Amino acid sequence: MALQSLYRLHQPAYAPSSSSSPSSRSLSSLQSAEAKRLIFGDFNGLFCRRSWSRSVRRARGGQQISRSRGLHSNWSKIRAASSVLPNNQKKVVNLEDIISERGACGVGFIANLRHKASHAIISDALTALGCMEHRGGCGADNDSGDGAGVMSSIPWDLFNNWADKQGIALFNESNTGVGMVFLPKDEVQLKEAKTVIVNIMKQEGLEVLGWRPVPTNVSVVGYYARETMPNIQQVFVKVEKEDNVDDIERELYITRKLIEREAKQKEWGSELYFCSLSNQTIVYKGMLLSEVLGQFYLDLQSELYKSPFAIYHRRYSTNTSPRWPLAQPMRLLGHNGEINTIQGNLNWMQSRESSIKSPVWRGRENELRPFGDPRASDSANLDSAAELLLRSGRNAEEALMILVPEAYKNHPTLTIKYPEVVDFYDYYKGQMEAWDGPALLLFSDGKTVGACLDRNGLRPARYWRTVDDMVYVASEVGVLPMDESKVIMKGRLGPGMMISVDLINGEVYENTEVKKRVALASPYRKWLEENSRTLKPSNFLNSALMESETILRHQQAYGYSSEDVQMVIESMASQGKEPTFCMGDDIPLAALSQKPHMLYDYFKQRFAQVTNPPIDPLREGLVMSLEVSLGKRGNILELGPDNAAQVVLSSPVLNERELDLLVKDPHLKPQILPTFFDIKKGLDGSLETALRRLCEAADEAVRGGSQLLILSDRSDELEPTRPAIPILLAVGAVHQHLIQNGLRMSASIIADTAQCFSTHQFACLIGYGASAICPYLALETCRQWRLSTKTVNLMRNGKMPTVTIEQAQKNFCKAVKSGLLKILSKMGISLLSSYCGAQIFEIYGLGHDVVDLAFCGSVSKVGGLTIDEVARETLSFWVKAFSEDTAKRLQNFGFIQFRPGGEYHGNNPEMSKLLHKAVRQKSETAFSIYQQHIANRPINVLRDLLDFKSDRPPIPVGKVESASSIVERFCTGGMSLGAISRETHEAIAIAMNRLGGKSNSGEGGEDPIRWRPLSDVVDGYSSTLPHLKGLQNGDTATSAIKQVASGRFGVTPTFLVNADQLEIKIAQGAKPGEGGQLPGKKVSAYIARLRNSKPGVPLISPPPHHDIYSIEDLAQLIFDLHQVNPKAKVSVKLVAEAGIGTVASGVAKGNADIIQISGHDGGTGASPISSIKHAGGPWELGLTETHQTLIGNGLRERVILRVDGGLKSGMDVMMAAAMGADEYGFGSVAMIATGCVMARICHTNNCPVGVASQREELRARFPGVPGDLVNFFLFVAEEVRGMLAQLGYEKLDDIIGRTDLLRPRSISLLKTQQLDLRYILSSVGLPKWTSTQIRSQDVHTNGPVLDDILLSDPQIAEAIEQEKVVHKTIKIYNVDRAVCGRVAGVIAKKYGDTGFAGQLNITFTGSAGQSFGCFLTPGMNIRLVGEANDYVGKGMAGGELVVTPVQETGFTPEDATIVGNTCLYGATGGQIFVRGKAGERFAVRNSLVEAVVEGTGDHCCEYMTGGCVVVLGKVGRNVAAGMTGGLTYILDEDDTLIPKVNKEIVKIQRVVAPAGQMQLRSLIEAHVEKTGSSKGISILKEWDRNLPLFWQLVPPSEEDTPEACADFESTTAGQVTVQSA
Repeated sequence: MALQSLYRLHQPAYAPSSSSSPSSRSLSSLQSAEAKRLIFGDFNGLFCRRSWSRSVRRARGGQQISRSRGLHSNWSKIRAASSVLPNNQKKVVNLEDIISERGACGVGFIANLRHKASHAIISDALTALGCMEHRGGCGADNDSGDGAGVMSSIPWDLFNNWADKQGIALFNESNTGVGMVFLPKDEVQLKEAKTVIVNIMKQEGLEVLGWRPVPTNVSVVGYYARETMPNIQQVFVKVEKEDNVDDIERELYITRKLIEREAKQKEWGSELYFCSLSNQTIVYKGMLLSEVLGQFYLDLQSELYKSPFAIYHRRYSTNTSPRWPLAQPMRLLGHNGEINTIQGNLNWMQSRESSIKSPVWRGRENELRPFGDPRASDSANLDSAAELLLRSGRNAEEALMILVPEAYKNHPTLTIKYPEVVDFYDYYKGQMEAWDGPALLLFSDGKTVGACLDRNGLRPARYWRTVDDMVYVASEVGVLPMDESKVIMKGRLGPGMMISVDLINGEVYENTEVKKRVALASPYRKWLEENSRTLKPSNFLNSALMESETILRHQQAYGYSSEDVQMVIESMASQGKEPTFCMGDDIPLAALSQKPHMLYDYFKQRFAQVTNPPIDPLREGLVMSLEVSLGKRGNILELGPDNAAQVVLSSPVLNERELDLLVKDPHLKPQILPTFFDIKKGLDGSLETALRRLCEAADEAVRGGSQLLILSDRSDELEPTRPAIPILLAVGAVHQHLIQNGLRMSASIIADTAQCFSTHQFACLIGYGASAICPYLALETCRQWRLSTKTVNLMRNGKMPTVTIEQAQKNFCKAVKSGLLKILSKMGISLLSSYCGAQIFEIYGLGHDVVDLAFCGSVSKVGGLTIDEVARETLSFWVKAFSEDTAKRLQNFGFIQFRPGGEYHGNNPEMSKLLHKAVRQKSETAFSIYQQHIANRPINVLRDLLDFKSDRPPIPVGKVESASSIVERFCTGGMSLGAISRETHEAIAIAMNRLGGKSNSGEGGEDPIRWRPLSDVVDGYSSTLPHLKGLQNGDTATSAIKQVASGRFGVTPTFLVNADQLEIKIAQGAKPGEGGQLPGKKVSAYIARLRNSKPGVPLISPPPHHDIYSIEDLAQLIFDLHQVNPKAKVSVKLVAEAGIGTVASGVAKGNADIIQISGHDGGTGASPISSIKHAGGPWELGLTETHQTLIGNGLRERVILRVDGGLKSGMDVMMAAAMGADEYGFGSVAMIATGCVMARICHTNNCPVGVASQREELRARFPGVPGDLVNFFLFVAEEVRGMLAQLGYEKLDDIIGRTDLLRPRSISLLKTQQLDLRYILSSVGLPKWTSTQIRSQDVHTNGPVLDDILLSDPQIAEAIEQEKVVHKTIKIYNVDRAVCGRVAGVIAKKYGDTGFAGQLNITFTGSAGQSFGCFLTPGMNIRLVGEANDYVGKGMAGGELVVTPVQETGFTPEDATIVGNTCLYGATGGQIFVRGKAGERFAVRNSLVEAVVEGTGDHCCEYMTGGCVVVLGKVGRNVAAGMTGGLTYILDEDDTLIPKVNKEIVKIQRVVAPAGQMQLRSLIEAHVEKTGSSKGISILKEWDRNLPLFWQLVPPSEEDTPEACADFESTTAGQVTVQSA
């Protein structure tokens, strides 16, 4: 079969046939065998372009091609979507419900401004939907989509035609409502459901005119989707009593709510769903692939189906049991994104239920409840909140501005030009917490249609308008064929922007016009000025309030340890930032520990991974805010001055004087509630009784009119029998009680407490309902520290920076605030007001009675302490303050640093000594002593509570698989060269290569010298790697797994093509949700060279957020890596947390080959202490959830599961295997085996044995040889063999996933006997394949791609092979993604990053898909005539990329957006010229590219470390954030640039240096030559007038270069060297 005809199958519906023009696609056909390989290639994965698999099936006479890889036919039964949901009484939302449904998508709308309905709009929407297929997901059967749908106005012609045929009177459009209904499949239930609907409609005075079964073609539906497919009908109703459109819509809304409420009582309740019930709009949707939607619903094919607009949506649900109702569009919105604050939003919406009133409802507000449903998706809940506002009289734009506000604070444009918009947002900020998270929202109520983007701009949205009055918005360009000469406007939505089309009047309103119109509707400024008050910051106290002895007693009573005071509080007071530490958290979980812990230690912060990105608090803090509003929140539906009557705090951290001001506030009527419990009558029951009393007191206070509850554990005299209630418990209990009694909106909660000093503790209190905290004992501790003689002397001797007593407290608060921003950002939340009460935590070790009382809705998988056991633990701290023999100083529990007599640490000196002895002497006896040490340790991790049992007799070890086969499953951790020394890194790699296991490069690239096998070894030494000993000929120091992390350091095409596996690091066990950090003193010249950065400049990797905004973007990166290196398996590294199974399902559907689950106890070179201690969960739970969810979803065979985190022995390997892991990662222990002595000072660069230092003299002490690590892994493998023999099994394969071989050990824990391990011991069955079969399957492919056609062209092949010059032109579509990536990979593999002397000059015409021109190498000159989507030039290392619009355009090129977001991410060389504007984050992490562009969005040149960027037009906010190298030139014609630049690092100057002027001019000249830019021509024409309008942004590392330094020549005494940046 000729390849071009195969390619035709993949062209979008509108593509011209490839025979139409010889130049378009006519490259030679491939050998038939090659064609077969492509056709029969892997059609699985997210990117199975099903259109081909289906067409190929047709082409082969209808016979089904077996889809070979990774799937099986007898699908495990999916959870029936029809399961009846219990009527949930509890008011509080459960996290379990929320995390099982996540989604992301591709969306768009088409509208006609003349309000002219046509069928063409519907068919265009379906075409566009088909071109978004790669943005959606498909089920394990590859035929059931996660959902697709369209919303349009009601096609009356179609329905009247049907009515006519049925003999029904034609519908009166003005008062008829149409319901699109999913009904139960069962005949009896169907009748019942219809009866309920008809009866309620009758009660409401509506007349049912008829039912119409919707014509469908079921044959196109996938297996899973058919199993759960509802009966789909339309109901027509006449609304007699209302005549105004809004009242008709309201009546239909109430009717629907009443029907839903009634249905909830029935067993079929979950099977009844209204897609829409309206007089204006209708929604057709289902669990379908996008290309099938139009084939399934026959109505959509009818010429009579006409509409003036259509919204379309393709869903990618990360959970693979998507449900029909969750397909989108919803009733008002189409949502691409993820709401991170959903749990808090739902809790607050429920709290509002008692206060919401509006005259438009005529007293029927009760019938509208509930306002949310935790079992629906986040999109469905946002839709229902927006719908409530809309039906209550707000317009759609206003509703979305209230729910999803932009980052309006310090916004240069808004503050100066549109202050009324700022007033609008200020008025609502205290009344409605933002629904925060990445979101592109499309909305329509039938009269307007529009789109808006979240405050962070984390979803792509492009729009264009044509001369014939059509407006289009879409996630991608190129989804429809366009005559470019008719396009008169092309743009993109930036962060927080909105576009709205008024269908009735035919107007398009861009961002500020929409907002201005909404904001001017009411006098918000006046209301705020009259009623809102801001708490003025007060000075800190300047003397200590307590004697040092009293302070000590308080610290003891409230649970402080000496580490808390010295390492946390004092360090924050002196430096103003959170303390950094290293290694991981290797102490037992709080519930397993024998030491007392504060209640906070049972909570772990949740963090974003994959489905939504963390935010970057360091460089993109401008979208974040810690503002809090105190006081009653009024009725959101009524507008008026009273709602503004709140007190605004700039942050939740209060000092004593600020608290005093609030206590005296007459308007708030504050009430102080003491939080102590009385144990005079015994401990049991005392804490619970006190909590109930506290809740009653709170209830009474609020009903009495108090708007501020202050929960306080302050007491002049501590009493032995009145210990303080843990403040977190008190806050949580009061918060939950007020929600459940409908009072939460009437008052705010403040904690006045001694029990709060670290960022995690503040976050816990806020997350469970406190609006502000006064940490009085922590502040007193700061004062005491500053006044102590020791501190005074240190400052006097210059050993410590001098700070005043006020400054110390200010520093402490500053550190807390930045720590809070970091914790919010990990979950992708920007506003503290949205975090408050959002419960973004999971619990390890508290029982359900505690959770139900105070933390209702949080996940606590393993149960744990009862309320009395919590009281006992609290008391163990309290009594220390009263016993005579308590030491005169605080106890050191050893939670952070190991110390004799302190808490047990998994990695301890004793253990490392025993291990060194065993591996260096290769002594089995020594290793058995090491094993004994591990076996006898205190309970440290969950798996220590389990043991093996067998169902078979033991067998001789000789029958068990060999150690050499077991070690192939071992990997080492992703430790970066930089965090550890070159010696350690290479020794580990060599050892793993000897064994056939895999080492991991970590972040930061790899020296090419390591890729060749050694052949010059004499006596264990080699001149290639002279710093190593113990070498052998044949050794290679290459890392089999090469890591691609968020900083992209060292990621070049050659690095990628030399990998066996590529690992995408989404999260790291020691600090999930954060980027890495390499202190400047560790960036030696060698490290800087590998990372394309500057020596001595600290390197910060951003959190994984720039090109992984969502599951589709991760899937795109996986596609890019498979593209550049089709032979390497791609792994995705995740960290255990509740809900990881859902995320992993999405990753498996995204076509990853391997998923790695890391535990919270992984190591790190440097990280804030609170991140090491308080984020992430145990891998035992994460692995179990992932393995079982993948099996349940039929996806387990598609991925290898790898686990790491604290593995130390064969027993750990066996446990991980039984829980489902195929491969096993060892991090810290591998370092220990090569010589690490656990000094725990990695972050200081002073490692005493040179393992984690870059200092030459310390590295010379490195003791390790590769053989030591080889010995260790062979010992572990032998231990595994022994255990297998003992259990009676011959291979590791036989026990993988066999949780039935595990049993709980009978162990008595000190704190509780209530831990419940059933979750880990449960089983949902085994995969259909053995682990070996899963591990040995081929790499997943991208299917046929355009690059294969390029590479099969004889001229291109010859040009690559013989370094010749070739010219080609070819057509490109938006479904062609990562184009040129594979060609670049072939060149890089053969010639390296710079060795290719040929030239490939390829011109593409059309709309390029994502990642166009990724990983280009020198010699590739790529030109695109048309436009491109996100990630243009991602990772390019050389060559030239030119993007220019077609010759005849109806728009001005420099005003149009022509490339998408995040272009040049991590690029390391080459040039790019773009005629037109780019989106957000242009040139992020650019290392060496020279770029010219004619305008950019926000965050331009973020994290740039080299190269040169010229912008000939306007830029967005936050330019040059984190830019440590390279130069930027920006044309500022209207003097608006300065406030948009992030001045933290760069300085701003005019272009004064001659070399700089020359560099700028030559780049603009090149730009004009390549693109014909009219903007460039006009600048050059009047060069002398325009040059002074350019600004140059210069980071410190470039200040002395000739381009930046005007008097450079004089400073270098006449030696002129022209240096390119």
